[in-house]
Amino acid sequence: MINTVELSKNAKRDLTRVPVYIAQALYEWIDLVEENGLEEARKCRGYHDELCKGKRLGQHSIRLSKAYRAFYRIINDIIEYISVEEVNKHDY
Repeated sequence: MINTVELSKNAKRDLTRVPVYIAQALYEWIDLVEENGLEEARKCRGYHDELCKGKRLGQHSIRLSKAYRAFYRIINDIIEYISVEEVNKHDY
């Protein structure tokens, strides 16, 4: 069961630049993963956990709002958040 989450330097920096409610949404998801594991957290429909394509192949994203996504990858059973970004449907 994967339940360890780390934030990269970039993700930590990104969280200081986004609205507070976006950072809170990510921390709530992290708590959910750490308490129940990744597979259970993925069942929460609101986050829309998805495997990315194209230049982000091998990464996953979760929806923090309509405009913000958090991107992560799994390395050695640890979830590493790479970035939190504002996106639109053309970027994603």
